[in-house]
Amino acid sequence: MTDRSLTKLTAGAFLMMLGSAAPSYALTAQECSAKYQAAKTAGTLDGQSWNDFRRAQCAEVSTPAASDDKAAATEPKASEIKSTETKASEIKPAEPKAADTKPAARPKAAAAPATPAGPATYPTAVDPKFAKEPATRARLHTCAEQWKANKAANTTGGLKWIQKGGGYWSECNKRLKG
Repeated sequence: MTDRSLTKLTAGAFLMMLGSAAPSYALTAQECSAKYQAAKTAGTLDGQSWNDFRRAQCAEVSTPAASDDKAAATEPKASEIKSTETKASEIKPAEPKAADTKPAARPKAAAAPATPAGPATYPTAVDPKFAKEPATRARLHTCAEQWKANKAANTTGGLKWIQKGGGYWSECNKRLKG
């Protein structure tokens, strides 16, 4: 087995262990968020921050890393466990509240980028003001100036400055070299 697959296997086992340690009555993050948003909309937060609300309302319990004194104080006694046990047939599923049934608000889609108005234009020669620079840097600065002008005029031809397969810089550099 390779180190990578062994690492993945170990991480997966650890995550499964953590997932099984979570109490079954705790709200998921999404449910807790919906509950928080509903309380925020209703104005019943009383100045609580998200973290304060989550700790108070979403049934998070202390972690096993808590000190033994705290664990002993919060552990129910055997007599208490027997008195609180219920049969599975007696447990009724919680009915969803109106706030819980609303779909989560989706973020608005980003505005679509403007389609290029025309093909990209490239400089035919290195700009004379960059003639004293090394050849590579002179080509870079010349192409960068033309790129900025193309971008302002929306004539990039759909290219990005650098992109996989050759962007504007790659094509401009080839043309100035050869």
